[in-house]
Amino acid sequence: MAEATQQENFPPKLRKTVDGGIDIGSIADLLEWFLTFDQRVGLMRLPQVEELFQWKQKSDAEKGIEVYPFENAEARFAVGAFQALGENQTEDQLQSWITEVLQALGEAKQTNEDIAKSHNLKQNESHIAQGEAITNDIERQIYLTSCWIESLCTAEVRFLGWVYQELYGKPFQPITV
Repeated sequence: MAEATQQENFPPKLRKTVDGGIDIGSIADLLEWFLTFDQRVGLMRLPQVEELFQWKQKSDAEKGIEVYPFENAEARFAVGAFQALGENQTEDQLQSWITEVLQALGEAKQTNEDIAKSHNLKQNESHIAQGEAITNDIERQIYLTSCWIESLCTAEVRFLGWVYQELYGKPFQPITV
């Protein structure tokens, strides 16, 4: 029992490869830990978020936007997190990327709050169902897209922020202009 509590309380450490890179298996282990034990990352497994993801995939396809057929929201998040780490291999690059994702999160959150307030939408209910109360198609699209972006960015900032701390030995701080 003590071992299970230990696993729940502390994420696994990142391991390095012989050439100094990050061991992909350790990233996968860390990602699984966060999905299981961290509320902000684990939201990718919530039915409400999965519903948003499926809506977004269908909406994009209907608009002729090419979509990659991810199995679910969790898979979309995981692939995005791995890509972000693969493409942002220096401290400055990763800091810049997380800062951009954090800014997108803030914008999406504000958009959601503004639209929800103007339409008296309820919190903690299906965003898709709440979106039905928005009669303007464009505003409904913006609302639901922002809900998806907020969910995805919340998980990504939390996970990548932790990885940044593990890699560089200091907490992530956004770039300020």
